[in-house]
Amino acid sequence: MAVVANQHRSHTVIDESTTPVTVFTGFLGAGKTTAILNILKRVNPEYNIVLLKNEFGDAETDSALVRESHVQVTEMTNGCLCCVLVGQMKRALEEMKEKFHPDRIIIETSGSAFPAPIAWQIREMESSGFHLDAILTVIDCVNFCGYEDTSYTARLQAQYTDLILLNKWENISERQLDLVVDHVNDLNTDTPKVKINADTGVDPEVIFGLDTNLFSLAERESTASEVSRSHHSQEIDLIEVVRKWSGDPAQLISSADFIDLLKHLPSEDVYRVKGLVRLSDAVADEADTPAATPPAADASASGLLYIVNHAFGRYTFTPLTVNAHQHEGVLARLTVMGNGLRMYLPKVQKAIEASDDEISCHWAH
Repeated sequence: MAVVANQHRSHTVIDESTTPVTVFTGFLGAGKTTAILNILKRVNPEYNIVLLKNEFGDAETDSALVRESHVQVTEMTNGCLCCVLVGQMKRALEEMKEKFHPDRIIIETSGSAFPAPIAWQIREMESSGFHLDAILTVIDCVNFCGYEDTSYTARLQAQYTDLILLNKWENISERQLDLVVDHVNDLNTDTPKVKINADTGVDPEVIFGLDTNLFSLAERESTASEVSRSHHSQEIDLIEVVRKWSGDPAQLISSADFIDLLKHLPSEDVYRVKGLVRLSDAVADEADTPAATPPAADASASGLLYIVNHAFGRYTFTPLTVNAHQHEGVLARLTVMGNGLRMYLPKVQKAIEASDDEISCHWAH
């Protein structure tokens, strides 16, 4: 491992060959990926951090966003790390350690993952050179009081954590923030709460080296019952859209229609829309920033391929530039997440002009 000034150490004495692992949890749209990217910007460039991401569906949206920042990332899709993919995580960590020789691994879980099985897997791998350093929970201050009532997993994430990171607090009033903190304190009074700065994130010195005591292997039997109760299939509806592009400009999705769809999806029901979409024209995000166009893109012939990221009523479009050639045949690969999505399926299908065989659905209840 590289010898780095100000290298972050756990309180436990660990061997130089041991890789500390930090786990980020937080509900859908809480801002985990952005928080991690901001943290990485503040770390010594010689300190080698590798990211393992778990995403709903197969859109790999957040992974694409991370790659646009030139960070090494491995993704695990089509399942949840806390249940379906927990066995695959072991292989992924071992491969990352062998290939990249990281000084630290950050795991970003899917929005409805309970961290206990992930923590147990890492603890079982201590003899293989892995050390569970911390479990961190990102709280979306704008929406937490809404989804806390409907998501058992969101409550568990706030309860079982070493540090609570308060995100998007600048977007609400001081009184509203007090109410959010009151709700969080009802679930977890003793765990420290730290505000995430929208521009600079959180100081790595605050989150690295916590040496967690959570989820010891000795506690597994008493805690395991929480896992089945918190599985995302009980509380999250999923709509997945996969459309292939033949190269015909007539297939391109109307930018105006797609943006109109995003603007009219209610945040109380539709938590996330993320994926890749090939649009007919360049677009601007919800803040009315200038439209961004990928280099050398010909919108009239091939459209513009964007990473779309919609969370609780706010959306952004990021031109896909890294490994864009791997997605030349993609017209749309989108995952929609929320509650009560059956009523929105026709709107989604119409805006994307998707046929029935290009859409798959999973209903939570």
